[in-house]
Amino acid sequence: MAAPRPRRPVSVRDPSDGCERLDGTGSWDALEWTKIEPVTRTVSHANLEFLLEAERVVGEGHGVVLVNTDEAGTLFVTNFRLLFLSEGTRNIVPLGTIPLATIEKFNKMVVKIQSAPRQTDKSSSRRLLQIIGKDMRVIVFGFRPRTKQRRIIFDALSRCTKPASIWDLYAFTCGPSRFSNPNPMVRLLNEYFRLLGKGFHRASMDMIEDGSFTLSNDLWRISDINTNYTMCQSYPFALIVPKNISDEEVIQASTFRGRGRIPVVSWCHPGTGAVLARSSQPLVGLMMNMRSNADEKLVAALCTQLTDGKGSKRKLYIADARPRKNALANGAMGGGSESSSNYFQSEIVFFGIDNIHAMRESFARLRDYLDTHGAASSDGMSSFLRHGGWTWGGGNLSSMSASVSTLGDSGWLIHVQSVLAGSAWIAARIALESASVLVHCSDGWDRTSQLVSLANLMLDPYYRTFTGFQALVEKDWLAFGHPFSDRVGMPSISGTSFELSRQSSVGSFSSSPIRQSSGSFTPQPSNSSHGQNNYSPIFLQWVDCVSQLLRMYPFAFEFSSSFLVDFLDCVLSCRFGNFLCNSEKERKKCGVYEACGCLWAYLADLRSSQGSSHAHYNLFYDPLKHNGPLFPPAAALAPTLWPQFHLRWACPSESQASNLEAECRNMATKFSELQKAKDAAEKKVKEYSIAMEALNAELRNEKQVSSSAMNLANRASKECAAIKRAIQSLGCRVNFAGSGDCTVDVESNLTETQQNLMHSSRTSSRRDSDSMMGRDEKSDLSVSITVVADDVVSSSPFGRVCENLCPLRTRDGGCRWPDAGCAQLGSQFVGLKANFDAFDRLSIYDGYFQSE
Repeated sequence: MAAPRPRRPVSVRDPSDGCERLDGTGSWDALEWTKIEPVTRTVSHANLEFLLEAERVVGEGHGVVLVNTDEAGTLFVTNFRLLFLSEGTRNIVPLGTIPLATIEKFNKMVVKIQSAPRQTDKSSSRRLLQIIGKDMRVIVFGFRPRTKQRRIIFDALSRCTKPASIWDLYAFTCGPSRFSNPNPMVRLLNEYFRLLGKGFHRASMDMIEDGSFTLSNDLWRISDINTNYTMCQSYPFALIVPKNISDEEVIQASTFRGRGRIPVVSWCHPGTGAVLARSSQPLVGLMMNMRSNADEKLVAALCTQLTDGKGSKRKLYIADARPRKNALANGAMGGGSESSSNYFQSEIVFFGIDNIHAMRESFARLRDYLDTHGAASSDGMSSFLRHGGWTWGGGNLSSMSASVSTLGDSGWLIHVQSVLAGSAWIAARIALESASVLVHCSDGWDRTSQLVSLANLMLDPYYRTFTGFQALVEKDWLAFGHPFSDRVGMPSISGTSFELSRQSSVGSFSSSPIRQSSGSFTPQPSNSSHGQNNYSPIFLQWVDCVSQLLRMYPFAFEFSSSFLVDFLDCVLSCRFGNFLCNSEKERKKCGVYEACGCLWAYLADLRSSQGSSHAHYNLFYDPLKHNGPLFPPAAALAPTLWPQFHLRWACPSESQASNLEAECRNMATKFSELQKAKDAAEKKVKEYSIAMEALNAELRNEKQVSSSAMNLANRASKECAAIKRAIQSLGCRVNFAGSGDCTVDVESNLTETQQNLMHSSRTSSRRDSDSMMGRDEKSDLSVSITVVADDVVSSSPFGRVCENLCPLRTRDGGCRWPDAGCAQLGSQFVGLKANFDAFDRLSIYDGYFQSE
């Protein structure tokens, strides 16, 4: 029996001393580098059918191995994405293909594996490239040693992931194509009109240019005070404010709010008049003693009168999304929070949601934890699930939320729960108490956008449709200035961009505490700039909260979880221009609406390809079941991992294991196919029935024709018998041939009376008779009889018989037979054709009875 193969220790070089020894677990033995043949030929970039419009290849590497799945292939860097093709099938490998804008950071590493434990001088290095994505993906590529392919890929990534300006992004290079982007400012006005009960009005660019969009109802009005973005650069051009507050007072109040973000209306309750408003923090200062009469008047105007008939004012809740200590700390920089004593009939509530930096670190810990335990882990074959050791949460995905420690102390689910709970509280105050709520955090564009938009989703069923979801995102995220360029890590209009974290020196994997404790890898200090940049998955966290509501209320949403995944992928890829820049002002200045494609048009085009059977549609959607607000109970606010997004790369099989929607969709597809087969069969049965009816009608017609023919034949038979008797009375013999021809023979042995009558005739026409008898030794007359219908035109051969061939007609066309008894019998006539010319001069009166 062969001895077991010894495990090879792994060493990773350290910049400090040149080489650091590290005993490995042997997981890298799965990479059979010697079996990968070097590829010398260059793939023609023009023939790459998988390239998108205006996509071009910047660099490529051959014989590259995707460590996560031990799959060899070719790696391309384009101006839009990192593209990995399988070596065998030449198909795109989804795990190894990632848009450049979705890459958070990438690192170069060299792993040395010794050939034998006692031969430390003989070692082969494995050059690796680690890619960490913003979509929970951690992938590692391995390159052949003694080649420059990794350097080519790394340099191409360094250039393409850090564009010098926003106009270098693929969204501008590609252009709008067929996914044109109508101006979202028009859609924002249409949403304002709907909220004010003026939905019968339709906005247009002409309305925006001439300023005629300032409509109002009894309580609220649309103000154009920020048309030129002079009051607040991060607010939209149009704002909903109380009707009794003038524009001058609005401008005064803007000086008391951070970045000029005054309290404005985001949603109005159509029945009670309660509103959901948003703003930034007040500038109360360190001593919390600064006040503004204009701001207090504006906030008090949100407390309109109740419709209870008593004329009492409704209550106002001021929801501060920050922890109380953070709000107090902001006072040192001039910010802070309101005092309930300064604002009429108000109550201050703190939600305790952490800032963007805490969310970023929590997301990174969650991603590392999933990569450590995933089936397609970036460290090759070392994951637990790859060996089938255990499944997520003991086989139950929901049990993962029982303890934060089961997710590597990431705290991500705790943050999601805080946002869900705060939004549910806001929705309950507005719907159940008819109170108005003002929400803010520090700047009013991160946690405020999360809470306000999620509360809107719970309050208004319209926002739970495709059209409403688009209006919600464009209103509370895009129009109200969530800084997408900063949070996603893309360049803004100023030309600055998020510095991607790169390790050009030799490094190792960034690891979680669990991976550190295993002893397989030792992480190096990362030169990540997260502490100095503003990247944070705020919008991703909000979409995660929407997926939690969709899980709790599967009948309330028109869209499915697959739609949310594709929507989030489009946002992170920056393929379209909708989510570029930090504000509406910047997007307008860059000409994004005209120069880039539209994400919403792209998703709508995907849905139109398959109709209601597309994966973006929720099969369980029932608009009548939840046609009002949603109030999640406290017990239902315990979130779980979002399998379709969090687990799709680390553990693809688990991401679909409990997807009831996918199973129902498969059943619906089969039912649709059976229904189509049934319809086709019913269509064929109908066609056969129509054909049978046509055949029956044709058969009936044939029977009628046959009956008519039989009647005609019987009539012709009777007439033929009458003609035969008439001819025989002349002393002729009638012979009928089998072909239907009739021959009349005039015999020479006539009766005695006939001979006496014809004697004088023969004497006067003896010469003609002798001549005729010379032609026929038998002296017989051969006459053919043809029966012709009387409706046949005279131009036919049968019609000319009576005129030209009848021996009983005169030369002027008259008939020589008395009473026309020779030929016309009813509707028929008979023509006689003689075989000699003398027969034409026969006449009963002139020939037979003429004296000699």
